[in-house]
Amino acid sequence: MKITIQDLADGEEEEIIIRCRGMDEQMLKLIYALKAGREKLTVSKEEKLFQILPQAVYYFEAVDNKVFAYLEREVYETKNKLYELENRLSGTDFFRASKSTILNLSKVESVSPAFNGRFEAYMKNGERLIVSRQYVPLLKEKLGL
Repeated sequence: MKITIQDLADGEEEEIIIRCRGMDEQMLKLIYALKAGREKLTVSKEEKLFQILPQAVYYFEAVDNKVFAYLEREVYETKNKLYELENRLSGTDFFRASKSTILNLSKVESVSPAFNGRFEAYMKNGERLIVSRQYVPLLKEKLGL
C-alpha cells in the first residue's frame, strides 16, 4: 500500500482519495475510522456545552429518558437518543451491549462470561458493564471469536 501526503495551500479543502481494487471490510473500517476521527459530539454538563471526540467516550447509557456519555473521569449529557448514536457510530468500535448501553470496544480491557449467558466487560477506567445475552453473539463476532 502506498500512502502520499501533500501539504495544502491556505484556502484549499482537505481531501482523501482512496484507490483500491475492491472495497473489503478492512477498507470500510478505515473509512469509518477516518470519518469518526474528525466528527465531534456536542454534550453538556452543568448547562455548559462541550464538543468531544467519540473516541474519548467509554460508553453511553440511557437513564430516565436521558443519555449520558461516560468518559474516563467525566460524565456528560447528550441530546442524542441511543439509536441515533448507534447509527451515527456504526462501523466504529462502538457496540450495543444492552437496551440501555452502547460501549466503546477500544476502551474495554477484558471480557468474561457472567451468569445467565451474559458477559461482563471490564473497562480501562475500572468500571464493569454487563453485555446482555441477546448481544453476546454480536460481541463475539466483533471480537473475532
